[in-house]
Amino acid sequence: MAPRRPGAAGAFPKPVETPAPKPPDPDALYAALDLGTNSCRMLIAQPKGSGFHVVDSFSKSVQLGAGLERTGRLSRASMSRTIHALRICQQKIKRNKVRRMRLVATEACRRAKNAREFIARVRRETGLTLEIIEPEEEARLAVVSCAPLVSTRTEQLLVVDIGGGSTELVWIDISSVPRRDRPAAIMRLHAGFHPPESPFPAAKVVDWISVPLGVATLRDQFNDVQDDAARFALMSCFFEEQLADFAPYHGEQERDRFQIVGTSGTVTTVAASHLGLKRYDRTKVDGLRMTSDQIDRVIRRYLELGPAGRRRDPRIGEDRHALIMSGSAILQALLRLWPTDRLSVADRGLREGLLYAQMSADGVLDDGPF
Repeated sequence: MAPRRPGAAGAFPKPVETPAPKPPDPDALYAALDLGTNSCRMLIAQPKGSGFHVVDSFSKSVQLGAGLERTGRLSRASMSRTIHALRICQQKIKRNKVRRMRLVATEACRRAKNAREFIARVRRETGLTLEIIEPEEEARLAVVSCAPLVSTRTEQLLVVDIGGGSTELVWIDISSVPRRDRPAAIMRLHAGFHPPESPFPAAKVVDWISVPLGVATLRDQFNDVQDDAARFALMSCFFEEQLADFAPYHGEQERDRFQIVGTSGTVTTVAASHLGLKRYDRTKVDGLRMTSDQIDRVIRRYLELGPAGRRRDPRIGEDRHALIMSGSAILQALLRLWPTDRLSVADRGLREGLLYAQMSADGVLDDGPF
């Protein structure tokens, strides 16, 4: 006699339905768009504790400043590429129903004779209103974005933002700020480099400078030099010459309690090369501390590879290979000038600064550690 089969045997298991994630409240969303000389980047995020959670993002090399050094104007091709990218950004903003946003343009639009015409065309064809910001605000927002990476042991801080068309350097003294308050004091600089009197301990901006040389503009200035190593050396020395008016350039600085934070595609690419990443991983790069010897080894390897080798190197990437040596020349000049054997790598910049500034102004970020 065959055994009786239990009644439920062979039945399909009842599926357990996982509820779809609740979409974020559009009223809690913020957008930040950074249109630079080389790239168009955007983040859409919502506040979370003392930071934010990214809901959507976009990044593309548009080379808006291609040919700008020679003609002083944005070309038709570069404007068309950029508007195509901005349409994608507009669709993401619309899909997420974002109402709070800042959409900014930097050095290429500051310098181009036809920038106003371009801004009007963007408005007409995409519905987005771009705002051309001044170098001081660009520098300030870069500093704010790096606040979470500032060590509580740091007393003198140099934040370096290597862009496509310009490089911003900000020297900050936080020696009089209690240790636990130092990152928060940096964050409060979103209101200005010389904010009004406040009951909170303040970070003091000793000096700042915006050098009209970034990875694209510096490369363009030395395009006629054929020898790869000679071009690199000339770019590095030329960039150093532009820092003659930067106050900390002249003084002797103590190595102890001094921190450089570098934010740019150059810095993150060098970090990825140092780690040997076959696929870029932000979690391994953002916040990494590299020694000057490690950075120097990566740059020497770039020189050994030559233009063809750098083009094939997956850690550099197609969008970066033509710009990595001009960025490395800037980075080498900075490490040559100031007494530190470490650089903090920041995979963050203007977009993050724009988000922090908007959220701080609205009072939606919690007080406390980042």
